[in-house]
Amino acid sequence: MADAATQIQDTITANTVVLFMKGTKEMPQCGFSSRVAGVLNYMGVDFSDVNVLADEGLRQGIKDFSDWPTIPQLYVKGEFVGGCDIITEMTLSGELDTLLEENGVTFDKDAADKIREANG
Repeated sequence: MADAATQIQDTITANTVVLFMKGTKEMPQCGFSSRVAGVLNYMGVDFSDVNVLADEGLRQGIKDFSDWPTIPQLYVKGEFVGGCDIITEMTLSGELDTLLEENGVTFDKDAADKIREANG
């Protein structure tokens, strides 16, 4: 577990936005991971993806690290933001825009608005 925790800490320290997910941003392997990766991709967020299916130690390690039982998990500037439901709510409320802006993360505001319009 120490190895997974070190790997996770190094990853979230080295990358501004990280999504621990099942699959990759190009090929998500579960609906929840697909939803969050899809939002980030559509909004043009530059993020690193970590496929937890490739490493069982990492898959359990991220749950222990965050004390959050589900995957995907989004981190921005080293801070745990949430899973699929939280990211969906934050996207629709505009809170994700604010979080990204406050952390200097570039994204397409028009795309974010389109997501809200389509789900309003």
